[in-house]
Amino acid sequence: MKGLLFLLAILVLIAGCGSATPAPATPPPATATAVAAAPAPAAAAGGLRTFVIVPAQSSVSYLVNEEFFAAALTKYNITAGQKVTVGSTQEVAGSLALDLGADQPLGANRFTVNLPSLSSDQSLRDGWIRDNALESNKYPEAVFVASSINGAPDAYTEGAEVQFQLVGELTVRSISLPVTFDVTATLSGDTIRGVAEAQVKMSDFGVTPPNFANTLVVADLFTIRIELTAKE
Repeated sequence: MKGLLFLLAILVLIAGCGSATPAPATPPPATATAVAAAPAPAAAAGGLRTFVIVPAQSSVSYLVNEEFFAAALTKYNITAGQKVTVGSTQEVAGSLALDLGADQPLGANRFTVNLPSLSSDQSLRDGWIRDNALESNKYPEAVFVASSINGAPDAYTEGAEVQFQLVGELTVRSISLPVTFDVTATLSGDTIRGVAEAQVKMSDFGVTPPNFANTLVVADLFTIRIELTAKE
């Protein structure tokens, strides 16, 4: 039932931006295995089903490697060394229409992240990202539209965890590029929960990674991490 898997993938992945490979020191709690204790029976094949993201139970984050030097202590009260910086928001929105019994099951889908709402542990960083890197006051939304999946199993049991890759187009700062997310997700009754990650480069979206002499260097490659709940 690849239509169902497509649904899982798309809802797990809402655009943005967006979460390198290291995990944060205190990552947000994973939701991929938080399924209902008594899953409802799967819906019969055929007929349009629409799932809508629940922002209060979802988040989108970026994870990026930063290296700080001696001047960072004076300027930002950050000691020298390497760290993984995390910025997150729960201001996500989107929905998907899907006909599980159709040859072409994917219906209309569009998912957005409110970029100005991204916040980290440093307000100066957040302001720089809004004003310079993402120019998010000018380009406030990151948008993702799904197109296909790779590596999906041929069958799916409701409540079971599935893993696959989701391929789609991500638009940031009016630049649209193909992005592939690694997805882990479950469907129980009317609720989808999952986690998706993709690696992208700042420079691909026209952003020059910060490199401030004697202060800090930021890696070009970063990770977009999405933890998502969506309900029918």
